[in-house]
Amino acid sequence: MLAVLAFIPILATLVFMLLFNWPAKWSLLISLALAFVFGFAFWDIPISELLANTLYGMLTSADVLIIIIGAILVMNTVKASGATAAINRGFMNICPDKRVQACIIGFSFCSFIEAAAGFGTPAALAGPLLASLGFPPMAAAMITLVFDSAAVSFGAVGTPVTAALSVLGLSDNEAFVTGFSFWTALPHAIVSVILPLIVLMMTTKLFGKEKSFKPALEAAPFALFTGLSFAVPLLLVSLFIGYEFASLLAALFSIAVTVSAAKFKFLLPKKAWDFGDPAEWNKEWLATGKVAPAAESKMSLLKAWTPYLLIALILVATRIPQLGLKDLLTSGAPFVITVNDLFGFDSLDWNLKWAYLPGTFFVIVALITNLLHKMDKKSIKQAWKDTGVQVSGAALALLFGLALVQIMKNKNAAGSSMMDEMANALAMVGNELYILISPFIGVLGAFVSGSATVSMNLFSNLQYTAATVVGLPTVYVLSMQCVGASVGNMVCINNAVAASATIGVTGREGKLIKINAVPMVIYTMITVALFYVVLALGISPNAIS
Repeated sequence: MLAVLAFIPILATLVFMLLFNWPAKWSLLISLALAFVFGFAFWDIPISELLANTLYGMLTSADVLIIIIGAILVMNTVKASGATAAINRGFMNICPDKRVQACIIGFSFCSFIEAAAGFGTPAALAGPLLASLGFPPMAAAMITLVFDSAAVSFGAVGTPVTAALSVLGLSDNEAFVTGFSFWTALPHAIVSVILPLIVLMMTTKLFGKEKSFKPALEAAPFALFTGLSFAVPLLLVSLFIGYEFASLLAALFSIAVTVSAAKFKFLLPKKAWDFGDPAEWNKEWLATGKVAPAAESKMSLLKAWTPYLLIALILVATRIPQLGLKDLLTSGAPFVITVNDLFGFDSLDWNLKWAYLPGTFFVIVALITNLLHKMDKKSIKQAWKDTGVQVSGAALALLFGLALVQIMKNKNAAGSSMMDEMANALAMVGNELYILISPFIGVLGAFVSGSATVSMNLFSNLQYTAATVVGLPTVYVLSMQCVGASVGNMVCINNAVAASATIGVTGREGKLIKINAVPMVIYTMITVALFYVVLALGISPNAIS
């Protein structure tokens, strides 16, 4: 009985979002109210304790929210300054081969935008760029959505991982953080090697004039090279530097390497390939509405890229312990805000390392960009206004989502919580089957919420508890959840809607999701197979420490 009740708030979120098409913020608010009532009526938790946990859960969203605000502000600032248009222009004359353009812009550049900004921005920036280069709009939407996956776990400077660690209260457990980072990066690195080739095969088969895999296979050397240029640094950075900028540095390296390779014709196909005469394209590939053309900009490429380069440098400088900045910025007041024993409950201690958060640096870089790019007051105001509009919905979803999770993991006097009941029910499937289920829980969270971060907020505690009950290493299960949440970006409703709107194929979201379900399943099943092998070999989660 209690297990069924425990699942109702989560199921309510899914029902409201999937069947009634409600936004995440209102769906989560109703689920929060249900969890509050159930906690009082069936778990005998005092109202004062429930209120304290609700506020505590909302407070824990602050670090993630600051990152989101900063990331989106940087994106809007460089867009308003003309830097985005300059970056787009720089990509246009690299190579005429559409397969090569898909690899560089669709994979490397898209991964970089995900790493720097996240939250649906890759499709909004890279998708229209591909369309302007002569890709069928539907192909551009598919390519950007599928490629916006490998960098997501560490996207927006590691926000999904940060969210999970915050929910679990393990941010300061260095051994767990190191293991979580590596075992999340490993499946991404493995799939990244072949992902560009998979997408090229889908592109030439579905949208090519030949309707064949052959053109994609002809570009296989460059596609595999593109994947390796991201996969290797992703793994190394996550292991030796830190998860916060694993995707950022890997994507920057991949862009530099693939662009150089294209310019020097390294591993390029012998004959350039394109989609053929647009007059002969299938009508379903074309835009269903008008999309505003990109703004003109005469800004130099170096100047346009400077904000992102500054972000990378600042993150590296503040994350390497030997430089001393990390210890300074996390040492306590005034760099850390601390609240102990919230409302008198000794289990509710909260701290905010505001000076160490990537979001703080994002805001600083945005302010520097205002001066560097000589932006006028109107452009600056527009960037902040757009950021406020975009952040508002995400902010409420985070506040309600983390409050919901906090209530569901709050234990009563008997030591039982809703999360415990859910975990015990899921654990009944056994450890072998749970390995198969785990990443798909992450996919489901991203599918309905439109965010890997929200998926991590909702299900990290559930996955951690279930792993403990079923006897699986918690690091492995959390990593599978994180990979699944990232892969869910390919098929999530919000991303499909956003990509369709920016590229001009509104109304074809269902078709996009159906197409992208294939690489989503492939990606997820490779992850499952990897962890089956790891467990069969008896490899310890701490083997890399």
